[in-house]
Amino acid sequence: MAAKKSVWTSIVAVALLGLMWVVFESGVFDAKVSATTGPAGEQLAELRVAPAGSMDGYSRERFKHWTTKPEAGKNCNTREAVLARDGQNVRTNNACEATSGTWTSAYNGQQLTDPSAIDIDHMVPLANAWRSGANKWDDQRREQFANDMQLPQLVAADASSNRSKGDQDPSQWKPERANWCSYATSWITVKRAYDLTVTEQEQKALQEMLATCG
Repeated sequence: MAAKKSVWTSIVAVALLGLMWVVFESGVFDAKVSATTGPAGEQLAELRVAPAGSMDGYSRERFKHWTTKPEAGKNCNTREAVLARDGQNVRTNNACEATSGTWTSAYNGQQLTDPSAIDIDHMVPLANAWRSGANKWDDQRREQFANDMQLPQLVAADASSNRSKGDQDPSQWKPERANWCSYATSWITVKRAYDLTVTEQEQKALQEMLATCG
């Protein structure tokens, strides 16, 4: 009788362990993850997880960008407005073009002094946004996304990093490790504000990057 009881105890223990693993894999423990990564972790847990969508119908022209920004000055567009915002000692000409200043690349900390060598990058690339929900937006919403200076969606970056990043998500490309926290936090902030989805791989990569915060 004691032997049978021992067998049943072992079976129950194994079953419970299996159930705990399933619960963990299903994301019920997201609250624990968010507790260790702060507000950004909580926001990440709120993002909908879904496979990447199709690129059918995508074109950068569907996201009208570098629109005029009169509030930044006469003749200014979004690119010039971001250069003025993110640089130090920035000087501009009558066309609102930056002629000098100092900028720090958001992806590797490189100091840049030549405005023509600086890319203004979309933190969440336009193509990635398309695959994660922007394909369902109207053109006005896409234009807002492509020129949003209220969120950390537009950043000054060295051209090499920007070209290397392309339209990849954090599971496919990461900046230098020292920039992981700010990069992941900004990515999550933008995706949450625009109700964009993340893939499972993307979510895991963001959790890994957030673990470097603080």
